[in-house]
Amino acid sequence: MSEWDLAGRVVELVARLGGADAQAEVTVSRGELALTRFANSAIHQNVAESAVEVRLRLHLGGRTATGVGSAVSADGLRALVERVVAATRYTPPDRGWPGLTPPTAMPASARWDAATAEAGPDERAALVRTFVDAAGGLETAGYCRTTYRSVAFANSAGHTAQGRTAEAAMDGIARAGGADGVARHCVDRLADLDGAGLGRHAAAKARAAVDPVELAPGHYPVVLEPAAVADLLQNLAWYGFNGKRYAERQSFAEPGTDQLDPAVTLVDDPLGATGLPFDLEGTPTGALTLVDAGTTLAVAHDRRSAAEQGTTSTGHAAPGSATFGPLPRNLRLVPSGRADAVETVGATTPPSGAVVDADTAALVSRMERGLLVSDLWYTRVLDPKSLVVTGLTRNGLWLVEDGQVTRAVRDLRFTESYPRALAPGGVLEVGRRAVRQPGRFDSVWWEAPSLRLASWNFTGGASG
Repeated sequence: MSEWDLAGRVVELVARLGGADAQAEVTVSRGELALTRFANSAIHQNVAESAVEVRLRLHLGGRTATGVGSAVSADGLRALVERVVAATRYTPPDRGWPGLTPPTAMPASARWDAATAEAGPDERAALVRTFVDAAGGLETAGYCRTTYRSVAFANSAGHTAQGRTAEAAMDGIARAGGADGVARHCVDRLADLDGAGLGRHAAAKARAAVDPVELAPGHYPVVLEPAAVADLLQNLAWYGFNGKRYAERQSFAEPGTDQLDPAVTLVDDPLGATGLPFDLEGTPTGALTLVDAGTTLAVAHDRRSAAEQGTTSTGHAAPGSATFGPLPRNLRLVPSGRADAVETVGATTPPSGAVVDADTAALVSRMERGLLVSDLWYTRVLDPKSLVVTGLTRNGLWLVEDGQVTRAVRDLRFTESYPRALAPGGVLEVGRRAVRQPGRFDSVWWEAPSLRLASWNFTGGASG
C-alpha cells in the first residue's frame, strides 16, 4: 500500500473510531538511510535502514494527542488510532489548538535524483576510495551517506499532499602529526560529490595545521570558513528565528529592525534543494526571507505559534516543534547579500596544497592581522536571548598577517554573541560562493560562503 493510501486509511479510521468531531492530521513517511563509514583510511561499516513511520495527531473533545507507529497492517493502523483516541482522554485541554490546514494548493515538489535514492554501497565506497587516495597517505576518517524519503499527508479537512526527497553528503577528516583537516559537502545528487577534491582539501588543511603556536586570547578579526559559518546558522535557527522562542521573548529577533550588517541576508529555502513542499501540518513550504540586507523580517512559525502571534504559518511544523519550537532547517546565507539573488552554488575545490579555496583566500588577503577559522564545535548557548555562545575551534586555525596565512595556531575557546558579531559594521566581507554543509539529520542543511568579521572574542585555550 502506498503512503498516500495509508494516510487516507488512517483518516477514515479516525472518523469511524473517534466520531464526527475528531480532527486528525496524518503523515506517512517511507525513508531509507544508507551510510558508509570509514576510519584508519578503511571502510569499517556499511549500514542501511528502511522504515515506514505513521504519525497521527488527533484533536478530540478539546484535547490533543499524538502517536507514532510503524505497523502498516490493518490491525496495526487500527491499534495506532485506538491508542491515540484513548490518549486524548488523559491529556489536558488544548486551548491553543490552531485547527487543521484547509485544502490548499501545493507548490511543485523539489527536484530529487532517482540514482541517489537507489545508490548502493559500492557507489558510496567508490567515493570513499577517492577521498582516501587523494589524502596522499594521511590517516582519514568520515562517512558518505545517501537518503531518500517519500511522504504523504492527509487530514480530516480534506487536505492532502505528497512529496519525495533524496540527498547525499560526505564528511571527512585527514590527520597529519596530530593535526586534523576537514572537508564536508551536501548535495542533491550523489554524482555531484567530489570525493577526491574533498580528500585533497582535508589533507592540505591537516598538513598546514602541524606544529601550531600558542596565541593569547583576545578580540581578533576573523575569516570564518563555510563549516564554521554553518554553526552560526544552526544556532541562529534554533534560538533566533524560532517562532516559539520569539513568542516567549527568548529570541534576539525583532522583525522590522536593522539588527544585522547590511551584508547579511538569510533565507530559509527547503525547495532550493531537496526539501518537501509541505510541513508536518500540510502547510506549503517555500523560500522565507528572515533577514534582508541586515533587516530582520520574520521568524519561523507552525500553525500553533502563528495563531498565538496573530499571523499565519510559514510551513515549519516538524516533529517536536510544539515542544522546542518551529525552526528554519534549510538556512542559506546569501553570498550577494540580496534576497532576490538566491541561487544554489556548488563547492569549489582548492588548488592542490592550498589551505583554502580562491574565494576564501580573497577574504584572507584583505585582512591585515587576524585568524582564519576552519570549523567550530562543542558550541553551547550561555544566554539564549542575546545568543551568547561558547565553543572551540577545530580542524585548523591559522594566524593571518598582511593578508597571508603564516602559522598554525593551537585551538582556542571563544565566547561570543552571534548577533553582535554579525551586527552593523561587524561583517566586513561576504564570500561569493556558498557551500552547503550537511546537518545532523537528513533534509537539514546550512549553506554559506566564508565570512570576514571585524571581531571575534577568543577567551582562552582549548583546555579552558
